[in-house]
Amino acid sequence: MAAPEEQELSQAQTEKLLQFQDLTGLESMDQCRRTLEQHNWNIEAAVQDRLNEQEGVPSVFNPPPTRPLQVNTTDHRVYSYIVSRPQPRGLLGWSYYLIMLPFRFTYYTILDIFRFALRFIRPDPRGRVTDPVGDVMSFIQSFEEKYGRSHPVFYQGTYSQALNDAKRELRYLLVYLHGEDHQDTDEFCRTTLCSEEVLTFINTRMLFWACSTSKPEGYRVSQALRENTYPFLAMIMLKDRKMTVVGRLEGLIQPEDLINQLNFIMEANQTYLMSERLEREERNQTQVLRQQQDEAYLASLRADQEKDRKKREEQEQKRQEEEKERQSILAEEKRRRTLEEEKERKSEFLPPEPPLDDPDSVKIVFKLPNDTRVERRFLFSQSLTVIHDFLFSLKETPEKFQIVTNFPRRVLPCLPTEQQPNPPTLREAGLSRSEVLFVQDLTDD
Repeated sequence: MAAPEEQELSQAQTEKLLQFQDLTGLESMDQCRRTLEQHNWNIEAAVQDRLNEQEGVPSVFNPPPTRPLQVNTTDHRVYSYIVSRPQPRGLLGWSYYLIMLPFRFTYYTILDIFRFALRFIRPDPRGRVTDPVGDVMSFIQSFEEKYGRSHPVFYQGTYSQALNDAKRELRYLLVYLHGEDHQDTDEFCRTTLCSEEVLTFINTRMLFWACSTSKPEGYRVSQALRENTYPFLAMIMLKDRKMTVVGRLEGLIQPEDLINQLNFIMEANQTYLMSERLEREERNQTQVLRQQQDEAYLASLRADQEKDRKKREEQEQKRQEEEKERQSILAEEKRRRTLEEEKERKSEFLPPEPPLDDPDSVKIVFKLPNDTRVERRFLFSQSLTVIHDFLFSLKETPEKFQIVTNFPRRVLPCLPTEQQPNPPTLREAGLSRSEVLFVQDLTDD
């Protein structure tokens, strides 16, 4: 890559170089070029600086450290720090300034009229922001390509995102608008913004967002902040619950002055930031307390709901048990009524007891489970079912029972079964004319 002195000049730069040589009378073309490059090809500033050197006046681009600074503090809400460009000094300086004044006035007037007319013919493309993050990242890339990577950490996001993060973190936000065509931009970036002390100060104390005004996102922020000149810096912080511009720094400023002014702005607004932090902490504590109260209320509510649920379950269980008991009682009553009705029916359909002198009669004595004795006569020709029906009709007889002989012990088959659908008669069962039979209770079996 060629050195700057060997790079080819544009037509405009060539014209400025020849004009500067004619005005200053310098014979060395290289010296003329170095002087113009030092002043970023601003021919007025270069000529003025050359004339001052000839009169022994210090260069306006290297002012003494004691140069007074113009500070505007009439607005109590915003601290404004404006560095005015140096005024011409000496007779030759003022003469040149007065001679060039009409030309500058005419030039800027025509330029303003041209720009005003151009806005009607072709709207400014910067008015439409389509990719704000891309605009910021493009500026960062171009900045690093021109000035290197030693610079404050740029916020890699939109202006709105930077505001939100600064608000959330309660930090200062320093906004830098990069005017690419301004004569002081290059010197500010190289000597001030990229200086070690400035980047260290900014990186440790605040968020830093920057963008070129030639980009739609930077142009949009420029329209909101309404800067007057470049370089332009704005300090923004959370004040009275909204993000507020508390400081504006405009013009070419040296590293030490920049740090001093930023410190001044931060100290002047520290009470507001502390107040916001205390207020936020109180809100957080109130929110935590409210959350704890809500959690305690919800826990109490859940406990009450659990008690109600258990109570309802117990009541439901009790109701079911009572209903089950009631159904059981009703079923038992129905069973008893059915049993009584069945006993009455069996009693009604029993054949009459044969007379005592009937030769076919059998006298049977029944010994019941409650040790009571019942006596009745039957006929040998009658089925054992008749004996069972007689006993079943008695109130003292159990619901389920069987009839057993004493000796030899055997159970009389009184009820029909699949193997024996027709029970035998008393004769077939081998009963004698006088028998004692035992009734066994089978209800619990």
